[in-house]
Amino acid sequence: MKPTISRSIDVPAEPAAVWSWVTDLPRMGELSPENVGGRWLDGTGPALGARFRGRNRNGELNWWTRVRVVAFEPDRRFAFDVRTPFGSRVSRWEYVLAPSAAGCLVTENWYRIGSWVVRKFMGPRVTGRADRPGYNARSIEHTLAALKARAEA
Repeated sequence: MKPTISRSIDVPAEPAAVWSWVTDLPRMGELSPENVGGRWLDGTGPALGARFRGRNRNGELNWWTRVRVVAFEPDRRFAFDVRTPFGSRVSRWEYVLAPSAAGCLVTENWYRIGSWVVRKFMGPRVTGRADRPGYNARSIEHTLAALKARAEA
């Protein structure tokens, strides 16, 4: 499956450090402009098949999502599927890490996999974002810049 949006950045940190940041979904709100964190369900933490309840915000709008980890390759690849509270598929997010001369090349991918009903009606109404791909391109760039800034701090 080809990502809908993909962006990369060199981060001056070892892949293991970056891995610990991108798999810490409860603290993702420190990096993301829309996600404000959440919690692992069943006390599992990041692992293949682990479930997470994500929280998001856009101004006065707040919503939560169901998340399941679908790829977990330590220091290399982390991906999770997002669903609505009703179970409808929304998207897949993926982080791919590779050693680089700077430390770690981080690629963030977003896959639009939701149904047209979610894309056309539910998503814009719940999130307040009519142009989800356009917003997510800017969101990914923000998140990657925040990862780099964390490494440089």
